[in-house]
Amino acid sequence: MAATQIEGGRSEKQLYEENSGETTVPSSDESTEEFTYTVDEERAVRRKLDKYLVPLTTFLYLLCFLDRANVGNARIQGMGTDLNLVGVRFNWVTSIFYIIYMFVEIPSNILLKLIGPRFYLPLLVVGFGFISMCSAFVKSFSQLLVARAFLGVFEGGVMPGIAFFITCFYKREELLLRVGIYVSAASMAGAFGGLLATALAQIPEWGTESMRIHTWRNIFFFEGLITVIVGLCAPILMPTTPDKTWFLNARERRIAHERLFTGSGLENEKVQPHHITRSLTNINNYICAFGFFFINITVQGISLFMPTILKDLGWTATKAQLYTVPPYVCACVFAIFMAFVSDKTQRRGIYLAAFTTLGIIGFSILRWATDPNIRYMGVFFITLGAFPGGPGFLSWGMNNAAGPAVRAVSSAYIVTLGTAGGVLATWTYVSTDGPKYHNGHTINLAGQIAVCFLAIGGIAYCKWENKQRDQGKRDHRLNGLNEEKIKDLGYRHPDFRYIT
Repeated sequence: MAATQIEGGRSEKQLYEENSGETTVPSSDESTEEFTYTVDEERAVRRKLDKYLVPLTTFLYLLCFLDRANVGNARIQGMGTDLNLVGVRFNWVTSIFYIIYMFVEIPSNILLKLIGPRFYLPLLVVGFGFISMCSAFVKSFSQLLVARAFLGVFEGGVMPGIAFFITCFYKREELLLRVGIYVSAASMAGAFGGLLATALAQIPEWGTESMRIHTWRNIFFFEGLITVIVGLCAPILMPTTPDKTWFLNARERRIAHERLFTGSGLENEKVQPHHITRSLTNINNYICAFGFFFINITVQGISLFMPTILKDLGWTATKAQLYTVPPYVCACVFAIFMAFVSDKTQRRGIYLAAFTTLGIIGFSILRWATDPNIRYMGVFFITLGAFPGGPGFLSWGMNNAAGPAVRAVSSAYIVTLGTAGGVLATWTYVSTDGPKYHNGHTINLAGQIAVCFLAIGGIAYCKWENKQRDQGKRDHRLNGLNEEKIKDLGYRHPDFRYIT
């Protein structure tokens, strides 16, 4: 009978050794000497990684999402009027970003794997911060369109890049909580963005005689400036790999490296064509990618249009900005809680299916309720139900996509298809459908129902595939392979078990 897997080639014997207090793992240089460490030592290393990596990645993605979504805040602070964004022009402004974004994600992650994250990810951060600053100086719809396209070029690699970066330091059973925390920066950015936009819009007019900076232009300029400064400082703090981590001592670095040894992927493997093919033929990737697609219709749509939706309830621009904050705060806390519980129980699909019921309730309220306060309550249901879904599907996909090269492509591929949902999201709320936005709410309601069915289908598929492997029906994949090719099988190895 095949050994139960914790991460690819990790067997029951290895798990027993870890739980008994001492782990024995072959050294990475394949010497006959064995390297041992205790569970307490591993826990201490993991806590150090959490102390430095989780806040860093969360803050970088917060800035990314802040510079992406601030166009919605700027719109109700006068940008729509100043740039004559009539009809569907604002929809094109938001749409072009996601179209460009979608096509750069996989190539960007391949570059990340070749160059390394320490300088590549901060380069992207500096790039989209600079573009955000430049957006403060646009004078027409066409100029804003170009700026948003370039923003997509730099931001496209950030989310899948950070996701892959995290997988290089954590085991699969530790993954969702960390991904959940950094992706929760999207909801934090929504909350912080409303407050920051309100404050920045009040800065007195300044600039040259030919270009005066005021209200919505302040939002782009100062948020972009902060991002550039953080991006320039990020390489000082960002490590490259577990065994080259500056805040760990020599023994801790080796523990950080060896604890991830799985036998299910070649260390430092380069992305080859067969890794791309293997990622594209992973059924679980499609389930997670389409789940991310439908979740993104809601997450990106709400992030871009919530200020407008609330303003169309009859509130002032300032009140609408401030009232975006509470739903995002609740969503942030709830998303992290869900990630924690999901990691503890080692289940993904059941929580994704359960939480979509909140999104279904929320969009039903927005679609059919008429009282502004009741409709505002529906927004809380939506953010609570939808925002945990992004990290949930992304982590589920990466959990079931070993080894490292396949995981790098898979994370980008899942986010790429998910980004297509962002493109659709930009067209769900058009001005002619306001102020009730019945069509937009109906599209999102249908999307949440689809997410529920995909999550249930993912559970069924993973259970079925694990059963096939338990019965030895995938053992033929080992026939005629040498040790190197067996390691390169990754998630296709007969001993690998999917997380459900």
